[in-house]
Amino acid sequence: MAVVARSRVIGASARAVWELVVDPHNLPRWWPDADRVEGVEGEPGARHSRFTLVMSTSGGRPVRADYRCPEQGAGRRLVWEQQLEDTPFAGFLRSAAIEIRLDDAAGGTSTVTIEARRRLRGLSRLGSPMMRRATGRTLERALDGIEGVVPAGGGRR
Repeated sequence: MAVVARSRVIGASARAVWELVVDPHNLPRWWPDADRVEGVEGEPGARHSRFTLVMSTSGGRPVRADYRCPEQGAGRRLVWEQQLEDTPFAGFLRSAAIEIRLDDAAGGTSTVTIEARRRLRGLSRLGSPMMRRATGRTLERALDGIEGVVPAGGGRR
């Protein structure tokens, strides 16, 4: 299983970051290439909540990815598991999940860690080094997005 994680100290409280990341409707504000979110079911961050993330490829073609929240931890940990069955992603992924962890840091800041876990299928495993690099860049851009939306001191813009 390929695991890629990136962490950063963000100049806002963990609570302010949580308010942003827990609600799937906010993904277009901070997640790279996210255009919109559809079909949100359940309360934001609640176990078994679901949503569809619509992203754009570099060629402008829409790509849909369905997620569910199998677990979350009281304003500190959130897991989104991608639903792969009967999707084009099933051709090269056995499993895919994103985990976000928040920890308080000094001076009202927080440490945000985003971890992507992906298990590739079949010959796709040969592309693991490229996938790890691309995933790392995506996670860095996601942290840039969070930092750009949640201002220093806590509240949302």
